[in-house]
Amino acid sequence: MMEIGILGSGTVGTTLGTAFTKLGHSVTIGSRDAAKPEALEWAAAHHAHATDFAEAAEAGELLVNATSGTASLDVLLSVGAEALGGKVLIDVANPLDFSAGFPPFLSVSNRTSLAEQLQHAFPSLRVVKALNTVNASVMVAPERIADGVHDTFLAGDDDDAKADVAALLVSLGWRRDRIRDLGGITAARGLEMYLPLWVRLMGSLGTAEFNVRIVQAGE
Repeated sequence: MMEIGILGSGTVGTTLGTAFTKLGHSVTIGSRDAAKPEALEWAAAHHAHATDFAEAAEAGELLVNATSGTASLDVLLSVGAEALGGKVLIDVANPLDFSAGFPPFLSVSNRTSLAEQLQHAFPSLRVVKALNTVNASVMVAPERIADGVHDTFLAGDDDDAKADVAALLVSLGWRRDRIRDLGGITAARGLEMYLPLWVRLMGSLGTAEFNVRIVQAGE
C-alpha cells in the first residue's frame, strides 16, 4: 500500500481519493486552503487527511495533480521542488480556459502541453499524463458506467513511473491490455488536445459518461 498525495479536492480529487482509500492506500488531499470545509468533511468520511497543497505533496510517495489545469503550474511552484522531489506525479488535469465562456479553449497546445510544462519546471519529478481523457465518474471501474471495452492512455518519459501508474490503473478497474502507452511526455499534447473534441461529444451525446475504444484492423 502507498502514501498518495492528491493536489486538488474537487470532484476529480475526491473521486480518485475515495477509490484509493477503498484499496487500502493512505490518502492526503490538498487544497489551497487547509481548512476547506468540503475537503475536511470528505477526509473525515473516508479515513483520509485533508490539508494544504504543500503538506499533501510532502505526505505522498506518489502524487496526483487534480488541480484546475490553468492553475496547476502555479500550484506546483508554490509547493516547491523539495517537496516534489523525484516522485511520480499522475497529471490528470487539462488546461481548459473558460475565460471566454463555453466551450473552453486550451491555454496551451500544439508545441507544448500542461504535462510538459510541469516536467520542464521540475526535471526530477516523474510526470505521467493519465486519465485526463475521461470524466471523473469514468476514471474508476469504467465498465460499471458503460459496458464493453474501454481504452485509456499514458504518456511520460520515465518507463518505471509509467509501469507504476499502469499498475495503479489496473487496480482501479482498467484492463492492462487496454492501457495504451503513447510514448514520451510530448505525447501529452495529443491527450490534452482531445479535450475540445470531448467537449463537443459531451454536448452531442448529452452525457459526460462515455469513453473511446481503439479498434484495429483484424480485431
